[in-house]
Amino acid sequence: MIGRQHMIEFITARDHKLMRRVHHWPAPRWVRLWMICATRGGDGWLWYTLAAVLLALGGTTGARAVGAAFIAAAIGIVLFLALKRLTGRRRPCHFEPHCWSTLLPPDQFSFPSGHTITAFAWAVPVSLFFPDLTAGLYFCALSIGLSRILLGMHFLSDVLAGAVLGTSLGYWAYLVLR
Repeated sequence: MIGRQHMIEFITARDHKLMRRVHHWPAPRWVRLWMICATRGGDGWLWYTLAAVLLALGGTTGARAVGAAFIAAAIGIVLFLALKRLTGRRRPCHFEPHCWSTLLPPDQFSFPSGHTITAFAWAVPVSLFFPDLTAGLYFCALSIGLSRILLGMHFLSDVLAGAVLGTSLGYWAYLVLR
């Protein structure tokens, strides 16, 4: 128990140190715009658009890719909702104000990042079915995860946990439907 508590305190201390730096960093305008666009893309419309294109143009491979991503993302949503309630971790924006981000969080809990879980749950299986899309998909997923930190919505550990969970679910769903 002492080891687990020590690890949680270690992670929390580093998360809060990074949060204070991020919340006081007056990011250049291009970074601000990139982060807002990335987080809005992670709200769902990017994945719905990708699904429509793959279903329309990707044939049976596109249908399997969308099926795998949908399954991974659906399980990810159930998982992050349960984990958020279980952990009850408050968001960074509840600890101190951000110097430029005015976005409101979608809910009150931080761990894990649902946007990041969903981004990787889509990026992993689609990139495995369509390797030519890998760079763009991972750029989008990483941008979404980074945006959640830079906009004050999540701590680094929330995003890392979301990336691991989304990647794992996406890979599992790919193996099931390939």
